[in-house]
Amino acid sequence: MNSPPLLLLQQSLPPISPIENLIQLKTPLPVHNSIPGARTPVSSSSSSSSLSYIRACAGKTTRRVGRGRRGNPDDYHATLTALNSKGRFPRKSLGQHYMLDSEINEQLTAAANVGEGDVVLEIGPGTGSLTNVLISAGAFVLAIEKDPFMATLVSERFSETERFKVLKEDFVKCHIHSHMSSLLASIEPSSADSRYAKVVANIPFNISTDVVKQLLPMGDIFSEVVLLLQEETALRLVESFMRTSEYRPINIFVNFYSDPQFICKVPRTKFFPQPNVDAAVVKFKLKQPVHYPSVSSTKSFFSMVNSAFNGKRKMLRRSLQHICTPMEIENALGNVGRPATSRPEELSMDDFVKLHNLIVKV
Repeated sequence: MNSPPLLLLQQSLPPISPIENLIQLKTPLPVHNSIPGARTPVSSSSSSSSLSYIRACAGKTTRRVGRGRRGNPDDYHATLTALNSKGRFPRKSLGQHYMLDSEINEQLTAAANVGEGDVVLEIGPGTGSLTNVLISAGAFVLAIEKDPFMATLVSERFSETERFKVLKEDFVKCHIHSHMSSLLASIEPSSADSRYAKVVANIPFNISTDVVKQLLPMGDIFSEVVLLLQEETALRLVESFMRTSEYRPINIFVNFYSDPQFICKVPRTKFFPQPNVDAAVVKFKLKQPVHYPSVSSTKSFFSMVNSAFNGKRKMLRRSLQHICTPMEIENALGNVGRPATSRPEELSMDDFVKLHNLIVKV
């Protein structure tokens, strides 16, 4: 007979102390995860085996980071307690991997310069460990959670604060621009910068590209996007260079709409359940629409870029001949300062912008 998911979770991990023995409430926020600056006692029945496991998984540390808070070494216990409270086991289909180290949440928050009065979008809040740090920094958090059970859990946890709202929606399908525009319009800005929201999130690895494509063109409402991504994806988005096999249309897209920055690597041991890959924190400083590269149509621009890379080993005079004649493409490449035999990986974003404006008639 197959064991239910909750039983499997309990059998595969060390026992959890009762929540009243794990958490000392020291803030108005109802807490499942970390409490900035607080230490949490563990019951004697599980102290030796559980604490050694916590140190291995959560990377116990007392180093100060971000805004001076301390990482809480008991995130492991708190995460399992929260999941057990709803009889939940992380679902692979939703890409659920929960952060065990509150210090990483501090680094995410600090990377986005989150402060008092900021409005922050969080995607997939899970048990609320990152949410707690964001609210403690003074932000109002709008969370999007696809899993209805986790949406209920995080809603109950922060029910006593007015700085949190959760929407039970699939992020890749929801109208996030409309949600954020309405929210920003309802809040009186305290400064010019507060007219823009921020995104801080530990997102499922399997929707990383979809999230990036959806968020980066929203420079009219977001100023910064800080994401915890699979390390390979992070490097591909931020550090792929011309004339390499990793140089793709997504690199043109990222640099068109933002200034990307690799912040730090996050070992896979910081998550539960542990994924097969390491992660990394990436920051995208979004450009406002007035600062986008000058093209007559962004739709036709990215259509041209995608066509160029669809025939990556082909010369552009062949892969783009559905737009104009090969001779016109060669002449345009010459005006851009590139040889007539150029292939897509040999052109920078600025080169593609100039080429588009020369050969595409809108």
